Amino acid sequence: MALKNFAFNILNKDKFARTGIIETHRGKIHTPTFMPVGTQATVKACKIDDIKKTGSEIILSNTYHLMIRPGVERIQSAGGLHSFMNCDLPILTDSGGFQVMSLSKLNKIDREKGAIFNSHVDGKKFFLSPEESIRVQLGLNSDIVMIMDECPKNSDDYDLIKKSMNLSLYWAERSKKAFGNNPHKGLFGIVQGGLFKDLRIKSLNELIKIGFDGYAMGGLAVGESQNQMFKVLDDTKELLPLEKPHYLMGVGTPSDILGAVKRGIDMFDCVLPTRSGRTGLAFTWQGRINIKNNKFQKDNTPLDANCKNLNLNKYSKNYLNHLFNTNEILASMLLTLHNINFYQELMSSIRKNINEGTFDEFHDKYIDKL
Repeated sequence: MALKNFAFNILNKDKFARTGIIETHRGKIHTPTFMPVGTQATVKACKIDDIKKTGSEIILSNTYHLMIRPGVERIQSAGGLHSFMNCDLPILTDSGGFQVMSLSKLNKIDREKGAIFNSHVDGKKFFLSPEESIRVQLGLNSDIVMIMDECPKNSDDYDLIKKSMNLSLYWAERSKKAFGNNPHKGLFGIVQGGLFKDLRIKSLNELIKIGFDGYAMGGLAVGESQNQMFKVLDDTKELLPLEKPHYLMGVGTPSDILGAVKRGIDMFDCVLPTRSGRTGLAFTWQGRINIKNNKFQKDNTPLDANCKNLNLNKYSKNYLNHLFNTNEILASMLLTLHNINFYQELMSSIRKNINEGTFDEFHDKYIDKL
């Protein structure tokens, strides 16, 4: 059977908020969507079958980490990333640019060679050019591939951010060429430009000229305030191509997601639900709960009595508190799964309210609560 081309269709709109479907040959992705992060070919503390039962329809994995360990050739020998990790969901891989910035203490950016950096694992030198990033992602057999970009740290240095943005545009052209003809996969461009409106608009307009299957807002969630992030989205929401999916990379909290959906964003990823799950922070419709707090030692109610999925409401706050305070592995497993399930409940509710034309009311009810 021929592979289905990558496609995106809008279903309903409520002002800038919209619902849609991304079609891949591995299945449909209903948007707005949240992608659990499987950095090293695993969503930490969770089995992929349980991730699917939360309603997750796509996961994200990481080019930087997988090229270092175990290496793309080893994953290719296993039949690609899906076979390697026993996952039949669509997979998006990032380009590795953010990790080069955030993890490597010794790195150098060269316009032609790309990022030259030392592994955070063993210090081994790596070269990550736009062409190499695309080669690795295609070798992993990703369903959505991200262009190679430079992701600078948060800065008010206009000239620095402009130089970085122009470099990312040059690498975007090279990434598109290296990607070639892969109609059953999606290639997304990444808008850079820091907090500067004119740079963001220039970056977006130039990426549109190159032409991509989706457009991501990069260089956020790097220390700016929520209001600053929302302003960047406000500056660009009327310019993003309506017929393409819009992706806000590395975001975020439930309130971040609500505010971004209001500004036309369709796709999200963040380590927050899994990382928080491992440290005792639970997301609920009543707000956040630090389950390690002593006040829960006599609380025999579940985190969410209404949750029927995966029998998560069988475990009391009292019991979860005990698991965390005795450093039991089950604690991380249960709370991580709870958080991912909550995020998917949030996305499902967002889609329902957009479809019914009530998203503004839903947004206003929860934006300061979650």
